[in-house]
Amino acid sequence: MLYSHLMSTPAAAAESDQVAAGRDRVAIIVNPTKVDMRALASAIADAEATAGWRPSLWLETSVDDPGQGRAREAIEAGVSAVLAAGGDGTVRAVAEGMLESGIPMVLLPSGTGNLLARNLDVPIGRLTEAVKLAVEGIDQAADVGIATITRENGETETHAFVVMIGIGLDAKMISATNPELKKRVGWLAYVEAIARIARDVDAVRLRYTLDGSPERSTTVHTLLIGNCGTLPGGVLILPDAQIDDGLLDVVAMRPRNLWGWMRVSYAVAWENGVLQKTKVGRRIMAADKRVRALRYFQGRHMTLGFDRPEEFEIDGEEMGQVTAIDVRVAPASLLVRVPRD
Repeated sequence: MLYSHLMSTPAAAAESDQVAAGRDRVAIIVNPTKVDMRALASAIADAEATAGWRPSLWLETSVDDPGQGRAREAIEAGVSAVLAAGGDGTVRAVAEGMLESGIPMVLLPSGTGNLLARNLDVPIGRLTEAVKLAVEGIDQAADVGIATITRENGETETHAFVVMIGIGLDAKMISATNPELKKRVGWLAYVEAIARIARDVDAVRLRYTLDGSPERSTTVHTLLIGNCGTLPGGVLILPDAQIDDGLLDVVAMRPRNLWGWMRVSYAVAWENGVLQKTKVGRRIMAADKRVRALRYFQGRHMTLGFDRPEEFEIDGEEMGQVTAIDVRVAPASLLVRVPRD
C-alpha cells in the first residue's frame, strides 16, 4: 500500500519506539478509492509534527467493512480522534461505528456530496485545511438519526444517518444517477438523473405517525427526514434543522403538476434561501396562507408504512426498496470536530 510505504520509514519506526506516554495518537480511516493517498499521508505527517502526535493508526475501508468495524478497531486502540477520509458513505459508516464513544470524528471530505461537511463548514476540496481541523478544531456533540427499515421479505436492518434519509423522487434520483457521469461532474449528475426520470415517477402513498400520534395517510412525491438541512449547491431544504437540537426535521413535497414543482423550487430558493434567514422574511411567510407545496414537521420518532415497496436512500446512498421505516433521533450521540469560527 502506498501509505504503508510512506509511513514506514526508519525515522517513523524510531519515533514509534521512543514515544513518551500520554502523547496523542489518531486513527485515519480511509476509503482508498476516493482519496489521493500520497497527499493525505503528507498532510497527516505535517499534522503529527505540528501537534506532537504519535504515529497514526491507518485503517482502510473495504466492501465488506465500509467503516463501522474500522471505527470500532480505532476505538479499541485508544486513539484520541478518528479522521474519516472518503465520501458520504464512508462518513456515515464511520459515524455509525463511533456512536456514544466520546471520541471525536474529524471529516476529511473526498466524495461527491460531502453533505455533513457542508453542514459543518468543514473545508471541501482543501485536504490540508481539513486535516488541520484535527489539531485546531473544537468538539461539538451532534445528533444522529437511527433508521430501522423493513424489506419486502420482512427482514429488518438498522442504520445510522448523519444528514438525511429519503423516499420517493429523491431516492429514485439517486438510484438512477449515472456513476460515470457522477465521477466527471459531481453532484450535477443528480440534475441529469432527475430530468430523465421525473415524468415517470409515481407519487408515494404512505401511512405515518409522529411522536406517537394517531396514524395518518398522505401522498407525497418526496419525503425527507433529516438532521441537517443543506444539500449540494447550497440548497437549503430543511431550514429549521439543527444538528444538535435533539429533533428530526421532516419535509414532504406534494406538487400535483408543473405549477406545483415551480412552487417547490420557489419555496426552496426564495423562502428557505432568503426569507427564512430574516425576521421580516419569516413574517412575510407567516402572512402567506396559501397551501404550500412543501410541508414541514419536527419530532423525535416517526414511523412510515408504504402501500408497495419504495426506493430508499440514506445520506445520499441508494439502499434498495423498503416497505416500512421506523426512525428516531439519538441526541448528542456523536462527537464531531468543527472549525473554531
